[in-house]
Amino acid sequence: MIGKDKIISTLNDVIKKSSADQTEAVYIGGENALTRYANSIIHQNVSETNSKIYFRAISGKKIGVASTNSFEREDLKRALDNATEIAKNQRENPDFVSLPSKESYKKIETHFKQTASFSPAQRAEKVKKIFENASKYNLSVAGSFSTSESEIAVFNSLGVACYQPLTSSFINIVVMSDNSSGYSDFLTRDVTKIDVESLADVAIQKCLDSKNPKGLEPGEYDVILEPVAVANLIEWLNYIGFGSKPFQEKTSFLADRIGQKIVSDSVTMYDDGNDEKAIAFPFDLEGVPKKRVVIIQNGVAKGVVYDSLSANKDKVKSTGHALTPDFTEGAIALNLFIDAGESSKEKMIEKTERGLLVTRFHYINGYLDTRNALFTGMTRDGTFLIENGKIKHGIKNLRFTESMLKAFSNVIELSKDRKIVNSWWEDIGCIVCPSIFIKNFKFTGKTEF
Repeated sequence: MIGKDKIISTLNDVIKKSSADQTEAVYIGGENALTRYANSIIHQNVSETNSKIYFRAISGKKIGVASTNSFEREDLKRALDNATEIAKNQRENPDFVSLPSKESYKKIETHFKQTASFSPAQRAEKVKKIFENASKYNLSVAGSFSTSESEIAVFNSLGVACYQPLTSSFINIVVMSDNSSGYSDFLTRDVTKIDVESLADVAIQKCLDSKNPKGLEPGEYDVILEPVAVANLIEWLNYIGFGSKPFQEKTSFLADRIGQKIVSDSVTMYDDGNDEKAIAFPFDLEGVPKKRVVIIQNGVAKGVVYDSLSANKDKVKSTGHALTPDFTEGAIALNLFIDAGESSKEKMIEKTERGLLVTRFHYINGYLDTRNALFTGMTRDGTFLIENGKIKHGIKNLRFTESMLKAFSNVIELSKDRKIVNSWWEDIGCIVCPSIFIKNFKFTGKTEF
């Protein structure tokens, strides 16, 4: 960790010498450590310490971006000079007005010493307990356990000076027999909250319960999606629909539908980077404070997230959802929530005459028809048949092909409990989901496992 004072003072010294009209620097750096295991053996233990500093130089309405992974002043100056030269040779961007000005942002605890100091030996000791629990049933284990400590700073020539230290930890567990598997995971900033034995028990039980799975013909089935499965779908909805660029290009399923009912009344989705019950992060990578953005409220389309450039285009204010200066796909929601309901997974199962319980999905493709949010993908690591309110047995994995607008229009119940689910942006956000009961979810293919 370099620390706030050194990062901000160094960036300030470099930017003061900039010849551009406006200048911005974004610092992202830290250490990421990973323990990976398979066949109940730790086979990889790695750690990477790195940093990346982006410069955005503005000349009139021309924008240049360059980066370096060296924090030496000479290298920072060289990267800034490159960004400045690039800007001079760009076409003007008519949507650019200005870099953001200084605003206050919420103070949030995002750094935990226990996570920052967690050692490879400590990770191995936790993983060993998973192996021991699984070995009682002659099951093998695969997965990974990561811990990280990082810091992010945003500084510009208009007075923005944001800094946030971060830690995060994530573990995923796949337990396997000869013909079944089970899954569990956990994401947190505080590694001491990870209970590996409870997580292992969940994955082990799913694996045992789904042994000798039976085939099931494709068709429409009532489904209970556990939070990870829900988050797998929401992540793709975010890619294709919740951000400013697909909305402006009218490829988003929200485009031209603001104010219209598009899913069930029971569905409310929003983004809130200041909610400390999840993986909060208080500002975006332009230094704009995170705003709470309601995307769908009681089934009605409400809006999307913006960075400053896309906000200028639509003559609205940035919602604080910019990514790094080199990212050209517009704003993206990183702290997504689905409102909880009043039910529970157990109650949903009891009410199901015939349906499926899905642990998670993989190999999802959400680009089939983005205007209708048509997805395809596979079930994985624990899919079960429910009959007369009871789980009967595991079933072989199925492929779904379904419109998420249709699926979320058929939501019957949501659980009161919600889970924090990991995504690729785990250091600065997450997806928080309940279990969801959906009628008539379409499965179009089957597998032999």
